[in-house]
Amino acid sequence: MNIVCLDMEGVLVPEIWIAFSEASGIPELKRTTRDEPDYDKLMNWRLDILREHGLGLREIQDVIARIDPMPGAKEFLDELRSMTQVIIISDTFEQFAQPLMRKLGWPTLFCNTLEVADDGEIVGFRMRCEKSKLTTVRGLQSIGYETIAAGDSFNDLAMIRASKAGFLFRSTESIIQDNPDLSAFEEFDDLLGAIKDVL
Repeated sequence: MNIVCLDMEGVLVPEIWIAFSEASGIPELKRTTRDEPDYDKLMNWRLDILREHGLGLREIQDVIARIDPMPGAKEFLDELRSMTQVIIISDTFEQFAQPLMRKLGWPTLFCNTLEVADDGEIVGFRMRCEKSKLTTVRGLQSIGYETIAAGDSFNDLAMIRASKAGFLFRSTESIIQDNPDLSAFEEFDDLLGAIKDVL
């Protein structure tokens, strides 16, 4: 029995923090897990910047409401879900992801949650579990699934490498060069074809 595990941002939807960086005019917020492998460090740094600028959840959600999935992402997901089970495993947060999941046809999403004060300030975050992508893949394998994984960033590499088959999708040149044994794709049709080959 197979299950496909996909990253969300950079794979199915644009990077939320990059979109928010552009909308808010704060270039530092362009930094993502493609640049910083330590997610805890990255998120705490982001929250410090939000506090410094007096920005909270509402401002980020206003930007997310205007983000659409990448062209072809919903069709890719629909076709993939007609063939096998699919879970999106993301380091994003429930409060960010919901509008995007609606636009993608409500696929299953495993992610984290934000701690938000009454005034909308994001005061912290709670990760679902440690090393959530790798831990989830290992958990799925422990209940009888063979996993196939795809992602674009440093934080996807562990789940990709732990899976029966794993692929880079729209990754950076440096991640692709550092992982020459992993097939890397730029188009949904090519990724779908590679997944079909191992199903």
